[in-house]
Order: sequence, then structure tokens, then C-alpha cells
Amino acid sequence: MPKLAPTLTAAEDVKLFELPKLPYAYDALEPHIDARTMEIHHLRHHKTYIDNLNKAVAAEKALQGKTIEELLTSLASLPEKVRPVVRNNGGGHWNHTFFWQIMSGKGGKPSGAINDAIANAFKDLPSLQAAIKTAALGRFGSGWAWLVADAKGKLSVISTANQDTPVSEGLTPVLGIDVWEHAYYLKYQNKRADYVDAWFNVVNWDLISETYEKKFGKAS
Repeated sequence: MPKLAPTLTAAEDVKLFELPKLPYAYDALEPHIDARTMEIHHLRHHKTYIDNLNKAVAAEKALQGKTIEELLTSLASLPEKVRPVVRNNGGGHWNHTFFWQIMSGKGGKPSGAINDAIANAFKDLPSLQAAIKTAALGRFGSGWAWLVADAKGKLSVISTANQDTPVSEGLTPVLGIDVWEHAYYLKYQNKRADYVDAWFNVVNWDLISETYEKKFGKAS
């Protein structure tokens, strides 16, 4: 997940966050997600979150030296003046870094422990996809739909507003779909349902299956 950058500012010994490189080319998810959307989404939207977060980190000692996960899981203890910046922009950074990783042009199917966990919680993959789609379409305005795991690896589907993240709620994101309009409007306009259906084709189930099993082992 997102890490602190190794570079330092010129004026201060403050570690800043960096825009991660995508693990694939901008056109790798076509025809489901178009290259222009990916480029704008990554280089403009994600970068803006990082720039805003770094301004707050550089100006506030209470934020310095912490990972993004540490910041997002301690929002209530952060200075009130910077809490919204970390919540919105730190959440945007974490969410997008995760989002890039759990997509792939190869698609695939869940396997191993995550497949068992899906069967336990949702019966099968189509039922899970239906639950995610319901959450994604039910999110009014901007936000995300998530498949999350609790401390024991039990799965559920939730939705969060804006750039709020399940990390702040003590949950482990397993997959998440960005339903802000900038994630799909160039290709799908107002047809969020079509975007969600297409997005299921680029879920990186190989990585998700591997990551879930490493963290939770067999399904509970």
C-alpha cells in the first residue's frame, strides 16, 4: 500500500508522499477503461491529492514521519485544522494507490481462500458482483464501493462517500471501485451501471487472491 517517499524536501528534513507508477500502461485496461481516463485520473486527480497532502505534512509536525495508514487510522487525534486535509487527500491517495493495484488487463477469477470467503459470504462471484454494483449505484454523488474484510477475514460490501476509506474504520479493503465521475465519464458519461459492469472485467483477482491468503489464510 502507499509508502512514504524516500526523497526529502530541499528546505526541510521532511519525508513526502509520491505519486506511484502504474503497474501497467494507460491503455492496458482497454476497452473497459480507456487510456485517456486512466492518464487524467492518475496524473491529475491522484497527483492533486498527493500535492495537497504534502503541503499539510510539510506544515504540520504532527503529521511528519507517519505512514499514510497511520494518518488515516488516527484521524480523531490529528490537529483539527489539518484533519479534513488528511481525511480527504490522504484518503484519496490511499484509495487510488490501492485502486491501481487491484486492476489488470488480464482480468481473472478469485481462487483459494478468497474464493472460499466469497462463497461463505455471498454464495458465488455473480452474487458478490451484484452486491458491489448495488453499493456502487446506491452511492449518491461521489464515493466508492468496497469489498472489505474484518479482523478475522469475514467479507462484506460497504460504500464510502468522497475519499473516505475503510482503513479509517479498521477494515481491510479487498477490492474497491471508484465511482467518482472522473473515473468513468469520458467513456460512459452518466451511465455508471455500464462502467461498473465493464470494471468487473479488469479486477486483478490473482493479486487479490494472493494478498487475502497471505493476510488471513483460510476463510473463516
